[in-house]
Amino acid sequence: MPRRPPADAVIRIRKDVVFRDLEGEMVLLNLVTGVYFGLDPVGTRIWKLIAESRSVDDIAGAITAEYDVDVETCRADLARFVQTLRDNELLEPDEAGEAPPR
Repeated sequence: MPRRPPADAVIRIRKDVVFRDLEGEMVLLNLVTGVYFGLDPVGTRIWKLIAESRSVDDIAGAITAEYDVDVETCRADLARFVQTLRDNELLEPDEAGEAPPR
């Protein structure tokens, strides 16, 4: 299970990632690695919250208010989602200062 980011952590998009909303679904591209990623509508909503420099707590609060999901399930799903994006070099390394994978 992925390590959950602290509630007050702000998740950041890597500078070399471009993204575009295409009819409610987000397309992400890391210009350095060539990693291309597509997000469904819920993933797109989370990505938009990340782009607003919101904390993990703020993101979880927004998602639980907008969707029928309890906070524990939301936090667990959010941790997995963030880890997948980090593994694909679409988000900055975590707040513990780990080096980005190369």
